[in-house]
Parts: sequence; structure tokens; C-alpha cells
Amino acid sequence: MAEKKQALLLFGKPPVPGMVKTRLTTAHGGFLTDEQAAEFFRRSLYDVAEASMHALIELQRANDALVAEDPTADKVTYDFFVSTTPAESVQLMKGTFDAIGPWPMEIHYLTDKGATFDDHFDDAFRQIFAMGYEHIVSVGADVPTMPKSHITQAFQWLDFYQSQGTPGFVVAPCQECGTSLVGFSHNTGLDHQGVYYNLNGKPALDAYMEKTEAKGIPVAYFAPVADIDEKVDLAHAISCMYAIEQAAKYQSELFVPRRVLDWVNIMGIRVCTPPNDEHDPRQYIDE
Repeated sequence: MAEKKQALLLFGKPPVPGMVKTRLTTAHGGFLTDEQAAEFFRRSLYDVAEASMHALIELQRANDALVAEDPTADKVTYDFFVSTTPAESVQLMKGTFDAIGPWPMEIHYLTDKGATFDDHFDDAFRQIFAMGYEHIVSVGADVPTMPKSHITQAFQWLDFYQSQGTPGFVVAPCQECGTSLVGFSHNTGLDHQGVYYNLNGKPALDAYMEKTEAKGIPVAYFAPVADIDEKVDLAHAISCMYAIEQAAKYQSELFVPRRVLDWVNIMGIRVCTPPNDEHDPRQYIDE
């Protein structure tokens, strides 16, 4: 039996007004104040964290059951990390989580550093791998519709590729050629350089695919999950969250981002589209 550690990494900033989700504010073409945008982000941070923890707990219980049945099976420990920057933000982030604690899992905090977002991403991964972790799956704090199943399956695919001797990469895109979930193993031989900070206009998803193809790294792909930067992103997410809420009555495995939905209702936000008054020519086809 081997003992292994695997990590879920949540990237995010403390929900400080004027520092997060500024494209949702009136100053940048949105409809929220700085305080409202920060409150949305705070609730999204909480919902994504809770969904991630639920996924890790499910994985932990499954592994505990496996080890109990077969003592020769690998024992895996799943941990939850939050990475932010600069160093002073760690206490702000810790205070944000402590404000509504306790949480179902211990939260480990990191400070990521670098000149670009790619550097920051690499630094956080490097720190966690240096602690002896086998896999890292990372999600953003602004994806409240992230399915738990994406997270559990991401770790399962990384386990599978590792067992085949070909360490892999897992990804779920966002709605704009970027990513909402990425992950790989300590020996995958991959980094984030040239992915988010590039000068040739290459989308992040395409950059990852080029990297993995060039190195022959196997990839597991999951359905896109929208992050929320613009007001149209928020509208899309709200419709999805209401659908998730309704479907969860029948699909018990779904996680409902309750905190964000409560905020939507408190704010009285309603999603609408322009009336479709275009004449539908299909009646002539039918005739």
C-alpha cells in the first residue's frame, strides 16, 4: 500500500470592493456598484469552495471504503488549498472564510508570486507539488455553476493516466476559449507559461492543447463551465443556476450554488432577452 496526497487548488482574490469583478460595475459597462460586485464574488467564492469540498469528501469516502475492503490499495488524502496574492491578502482571505465557518474541510492557504498570471499559476503548483502532492486540480472562484462531477472525474482521470504510465492533463473550458478547470500531475511535465499571458492572441485553451500535443500528454476534456466577468456572463449563469436548482430536486448529486442564488433574489435581478418578432419561414416549408 502506498500513501498519496492530492490537492484541489482554488485561485482567487479577497472580495474587496473595487478589486474584484470590476467589469460588472457601472464604471466598466456593468450595472453593479463596487460593493455589489464584491458581494457577488464573495458568495461565488463560498459556493465554489463548498462544491469543491463536497467533491473531495466524496472522493475521500470512496478511497476510505476501498482501503477498508482491500488493505493493499493505495491510501489517498485529498486536501483543499486557496492561493491568493499578495501575501497581505492571505489574512483577508482567511478572514473571509472564517466569517462563515466552520468549513467541512481544513483550508490551506498559499501566496502565489510572479510577474504574470502564468508565473503565479506555476508558483502555486510548484509549492503544492513540493509538499509531495501527486495531482493538482485547480478551479477559479468565479464559476458558481462548476459541477462536482467535473472535480471528481478530473482526479479519477489523472489517476487513470498515472496508472497507465502516461501522466496526463485535465481541462474544462470556460465560455470564451479560456479555462474553468485545469489539472495535471507532478510528473506530467507541463507548466502554464504562454497560456494566459501571451502576445499573439492565442486563446488559453488552444495554448494548453498545443503544449499537450507537442509533448504527447493525454488529455481529459469536460464540458465548458462559464466564468463570470461581464453582465452577459452573469445572465447566463443565473439561468443555469435556476435550472440547476430545479433539476436538483431529481438529481440529488447536483450542487446548488445557494449563496449566489440568494444574492440574485435579494438584488431582484431578472434575466430577459429581446422579444423574438422575426417571422419564422418554416410555415411555408410545411405548406
